[in-house]
This record gives sequence, structure tokens and C-alpha cells, in this order.
Amino acid sequence: MRYTRIPTPPGSEGVPPSAKARRLRSHVWAAALCVLALGAGAAGAQEPAEAEAEMDPFPRVRVETTAGAFTLELFANDAPLTVQQFLLLAGSRFYEGTIFHRVVQDFVIQGGGWSVDFQERLIDETLPNESGNGRSNVRGTIAMARTGDPHSAKNQFYINLQDNVALNPRPGRWGYAVFGQVVSGMEVVDEIGNRATGPGGPFDRDVPAAPVIIERVLRVTE
Repeated sequence: MRYTRIPTPPGSEGVPPSAKARRLRSHVWAAALCVLALGAGAAGAQEPAEAEAEMDPFPRVRVETTAGAFTLELFANDAPLTVQQFLLLAGSRFYEGTIFHRVVQDFVIQGGGWSVDFQERLIDETLPNESGNGRSNVRGTIAMARTGDPHSAKNQFYINLQDNVALNPRPGRWGYAVFGQVVSGMEVVDEIGNRATGPGGPFDRDVPAAPVIIERVLRVTE
């Protein structure tokens, strides 16, 4: 098993995040999944694998943090736009240096939107709500955070520490879109979820006293 960086899709280098997200719609699904092998043994090697990537309904990524690493399996068929945007942001290193800024014990850990010095990271592009995909906010799943507007999700995400079915869609009410699940390293997620919290930056509560920083998000390849 190898962990390889997800590159920025061709032609999107130096493009502002909002334009990147718009351009994503015109890229083939494989563009966000193409990987560049890292390490001396694989220097210069590339694995486009376009046909294989297009058929892969469950791409995996490894999230490396200062608290440890965990692996996510993403639901590309059930939440295609959300997965595409997450992979695009990961490939552009958007998440590197962001923190889990909100930790609520026995509920969720939330991150992807603030740096360690509490500078907000925010893209312009919003996602259509994909919560009606049959996936439930159960323990270990990852979903998009948003405001009260159901179609306001951008780059922040959360991981459920327990079954939070109240976050699922119901008749007449949108839910929060689940787009993957933790398949290894849930003990790391739980450890983050048990951190002591308090005020920090613009927040009056729920901020870990010891910052948990996302260092890298890598594609998992066999």
C-alpha cells in the first residue's frame, strides 16, 4: 500500500479557489484522482489510470494530522460533486495547515476552514446539497458542514463521533451530506474528539486547547 499526493488537476495551478471549483465541473472525474508517486523509489512516476479512476466508486485518502493519521473511503457514486471538490481541494493542498477548530465530545470534530492562527480559509464555490443519497450520519462518517442554507457547503467538513441521525434529511428538511467514512484510524478521530476545549480565535468554545493540524491529505494506492 502506498500513500501518494493528489495533484492539482491540469491547468488549475494558480487559479483562485472559486475558479478552480468551477473548472472542476469541466474536468473528467479522473483528473482529480490522478496521482504523482512520492519517494525516491517512485520519483517521476505517474499513475494516470484514467479508466480505472473513473470506475473507482470508493477512492481512499489518508489524512495525516499532528494527532495521528486516519484513512477515509469516499463515496464517489453517492456524492460525486462533493467528493470531486474535496479531492480538488486536497490536491491543491488547501487543507494543509488547517485545524480541527470545533470539537464537541460525543458529537463531531469539524475542520478544513481555519488555519492554526485562526485565519479563515474559504472558497467562493458552494455545493449543491447531496444529503439525499441514502448515506446516514452514523459514527465514523464524514460529511459537509454548512450554514442554515442547505446549499451553502464549501470546504469545511466534520466527522461523526457517534450516530447523529438527526443530521440526516427528513421530509421537508435538508440534511448534511455524507460523502465518506473512516476505514482506519478511528482511534485517532476519537482521541481528537476527547481533547480539552475552550475559547480560541473568534470562537467562544469547542476549540481544542492543543491545536490539531492537518499536515497532508494523500491518495491511498495499492
